[in-house]
Amino acid sequence: MAGYRRDQDAYGHEIWDYFTKTRAWIAETVERSDGLVDPSETNPASYFASYKEWPGIEKRGIKYAKGSVLDVGCGPGRVAVYLQDQRKLEVVGIDNSPLALKVARQRGLKRSKRISFKNVSAELGRFDTIIMYRNNFGLFGSFARARTLLKKLYRMTTDDALVICESLNPYDTKDPDHLSYQRQNKARGRMGGQVRIRVRYRKYIGRWFDYLLVSPEEMKEIVKGTGWRFERLIQSKGSPLYVAILSKTSQKV
Repeated sequence: MAGYRRDQDAYGHEIWDYFTKTRAWIAETVERSDGLVDPSETNPASYFASYKEWPGIEKRGIKYAKGSVLDVGCGPGRVAVYLQDQRKLEVVGIDNSPLALKVARQRGLKRSKRISFKNVSAELGRFDTIIMYRNNFGLFGSFARARTLLKKLYRMTTDDALVICESLNPYDTKDPDHLSYQRQNKARGRMGGQVRIRVRYRKYIGRWFDYLLVSPEEMKEIVKGTGWRFERLIQSKGSPLYVAILSKTSQKV
């Protein structure tokens, strides 16, 4: 990938260290554009969790996966390897982290490609299912980019294809720092949950990127006119996390 520097793959180094046990793992830190620094409470073991250990909403959502699958932001292959080995589906995993993909391949993922989500194209294949788990709806980045990429995915998928995606309702919070950031976003014409962040791990510092957190209502607005419809909502009481199932409409885009 053009412009890639190994010292910017903070996420990949975290995954690699945990997988290889070459040195003690320490928590990653997420830095937001307003200066907020948030040490992650997520243990990287969750990136390798077996199906039995998945959150209930993910277990319920993955039942809809079928046919040829594109796993967007596959990381070390938690979902992709499960679908490939346990469900016997044809899976292509994509990620922009070379180290994460190296781990996925060592864990048995047969087909993978290092590519930024914004650069996906029909060259990857034609798919029946698009998976965007672990809050990876956020990889759309913004309202406009989400609509552009959803139209791309429409053209890369079969007539009865599904998008199975996970997001987090950013407004389900009382944190004054988050509420202030949301107000600033809206004043700038951005979505409230459009966060600009970068990941730090040990001495590695990732690039700044936009990550999009949306409510179910906002997701419904985003998908209108893209060839997709908001088909089903899967959520757990008391949690801002949810899984959505998007299905194709008859509309051509």
